[in-house]
Amino acid sequence: MLDVETLKRQALEIRKLTIMEIGHFGSGHIGGSMSIVEMLTYLYYHEMRIDPKNPKKEDRDRFVCSKGHAGPAVYATLASKGYFPEEMLMTLNQGGTKLPSHCDMTKTPGVDFTGGSLGQGFSAAVGIALGQRLKKQDARTFVVIGDGESQEGEIWEGAETAAQWKLDNLIAFTDFNRQQLDGRTEDIVCMDGIETRWEGFGWHVQRINGHDFTQIDDAVQRAKAVTGRPHMIILDTQKSHGFIPGEGSVKNHSMAFDENAAREAVAELYAREGVKA
Repeated sequence: MLDVETLKRQALEIRKLTIMEIGHFGSGHIGGSMSIVEMLTYLYYHEMRIDPKNPKKEDRDRFVCSKGHAGPAVYATLASKGYFPEEMLMTLNQGGTKLPSHCDMTKTPGVDFTGGSLGQGFSAAVGIALGQRLKKQDARTFVVIGDGESQEGEIWEGAETAAQWKLDNLIAFTDFNRQQLDGRTEDIVCMDGIETRWEGFGWHVQRINGHDFTQIDDAVQRAKAVTGRPHMIILDTQKSHGFIPGEGSVKNHSMAFDENAAREAVAELYAREGVKA
């Protein structure tokens, strides 16, 4: 049974950890990290079959953050789940860290694939899902891409390949926050009508509010019930959601702020949510 209130509290904690780890370093990819917190919370605290004590378990579900700049939110989620101590979050981006700016499977416990070279993580997720199929594993691969990342040709090569192989164990999400590094997607390469693009490649497609746990759960369960096609769930989100100083800003892809500003942002978020910090 979906416990929405517990998931909301956990998402708030992950948001706090994400803000504080970036604030400790002094800058970082806050915007695209904050927009996928609900999705991460749902997957790691409700849906995925994983074991933080055995992170290399062969038949586990896998998660690929193809939009690898959202690494700070992934790290906060993994730390809260027990893959490594939360204190390690304060080493983000520093020399010798295991938590680089973009997700790196060779450095960070619990990261299933390296992201950041946009498009490549998605292609790898297609390969991982195919590998699970060939090994006859009862497991799924989950992957998140960005709307700006969706302008990469490699995304669509992966899309046609996954459809060709009927990878129904692949569930992908598009973080459709309508912003990318240099501005709004509508001003760079408009992504309106994105549902029909994926449908045209033979995918089972849904579009939901990416900050609503009930809608996320409904979409994932519907996807699991559809066989013979890979699945795309388009998440309508707000970039920097929860880091209030960055909400609505076209400069929120990466922002500079210190620990004092981070603490103020956390207090503002908790006050808005009506929760005692």
